[in-house]
Amino acid sequence: MGESHTKYSFFVQPQIDKSNNTIFGYEILLRKENNGNWHLPADFTELSIEDQVQLVEKTASTIKQHNGENKTLSFNLNNEQASDPYTLGEIIALKKRINPISLTIEFTEAMPLNLVKEFSLLLHQHGISLVIDDVGTGSNTFDNIKHSLPYVDKIKFAMQNLRMEGKAENIPEALSFWVQQAKKYCLDMVLEGVEDCKDQILAQKFGIDIQQGYLYGKPQMP
Repeated sequence: MGESHTKYSFFVQPQIDKSNNTIFGYEILLRKENNGNWHLPADFTELSIEDQVQLVEKTASTIKQHNGENKTLSFNLNNEQASDPYTLGEIIALKKRINPISLTIEFTEAMPLNLVKEFSLLLHQHGISLVIDDVGTGSNTFDNIKHSLPYVDKIKFAMQNLRMEGKAENIPEALSFWVQQAKKYCLDMVLEGVEDCKDQILAQKFGIDIQQGYLYGKPQMP
């Protein structure tokens, strides 16, 4: 963007509502082009929030044309991005521009409680949902996020994270724990990393309708 010739785009991955087998929405994932190949940026802050918001708006316009307006877009923020004093304003303005498409913000890292409270208060005033991504892995351990749970709407459990750590056998127990937390704090839940019918059966066992994973589609250009 700007003076640079580096190309960025958002890829989208569908989130399926298994209660009625429809597309609930899409997670939008930033990708960077290098020699004709798209890959994860080394640092998600290398593209400014202002430029990312422009890409989100463009992506929303494409989805609105081809998939209807009653969809949800999920946009990720890490700690550094959420701490930028201009980020909240950019997100609120974005939501107004992409109406009636719904917007969800996913925190990919554990955030200071005061920041979670600020986002929760202001985003909810504008009908924007707040999610904690990757619960139980990375910095989003229970001890790090338990005091934030009353202020968010949803948690997201990523089975692929445990698989990449060689801990796939721990998935049912860990998922059971987070389902209990979702019930305790009256939160919706998304199950990510759904790859086959066994994963679908596990989701059904725990009553998780919103699912995401390669079984339903890999991230791709919208």
